[in-house]
Amino acid sequence: MADVAGSVTESTTDRAVVTISGLTRRYGERAVLDAIDLEIAPGEFVALIGRSGSGKSTLLRALARLDPDVDGDGRLEVPENRSVMFQDSRLLPWARVLDNVVLGLDSPDAAARGRAALADVGLAGRERAWPRMLSGGEQQRVALARSLVREPALLLADEPFGALDALTRIRMHVLLADLCARHRPAVLLVTHDVDEAITLADRVLVLDEGRIRVDLPVGLAKPRDHEHPDFLNIRRTLLEGLGITRKDGRDVAAP
Repeated sequence: MADVAGSVTESTTDRAVVTISGLTRRYGERAVLDAIDLEIAPGEFVALIGRSGSGKSTLLRALARLDPDVDGDGRLEVPENRSVMFQDSRLLPWARVLDNVVLGLDSPDAAARGRAALADVGLAGRERAWPRMLSGGEQQRVALARSLVREPALLLADEPFGALDALTRIRMHVLLADLCARHRPAVLLVTHDVDEAITLADRVLVLDEGRIRVDLPVGLAKPRDHEHPDFLNIRRTLLEGLGITRKDGRDVAAP
């Protein structure tokens, strides 16, 4: 695989599923991504956090190949087999659940794979349902099934649980962790929720002003206890990376 400055290529390396070197994205004079360097290993779950406007979704869109205007001397290598989950399920309202799952899947066993994917997310028997008949959490389960039915090497998730209620969100955390352990895609999860990042990820990145300021491994056994001292220490480090400190028993954001 050639190393060509300014190129965007499909990854063929066994060493890393994603390789980013010097990646830049500008809007006018502002560098939203400023010479980003990053590697994601096969099967690694990486969470990306940061303040609003820090470039999180811009980086995810670049990895999804949805943004042709990344530039500079950057290199972006991503697998051809990748999928994306968004905050809303983006289901086609005129297509039944199974048809949404296998949309674009060119395979003679597409229907069987779609049914198996729906069973994996707890929706066996709902293949003929219309999206409007599902709750918000069920719609996101369908979106997850659609993402995993292709057995992607890379799963990109842009705040997929942000619109869910707290209980449904916890259930989706358990489901996503279980399915990722079974299917083993590399994952980049964009989230505003520090606890969500620590709960799910092998590694958490803090993006600030277009640069990765913190790159922190999470060496905790799963499932993770939110009250464990190591969990709380990691949380404190990440909050500090976001400019939030504890004062008088409460979190205080830097000006």
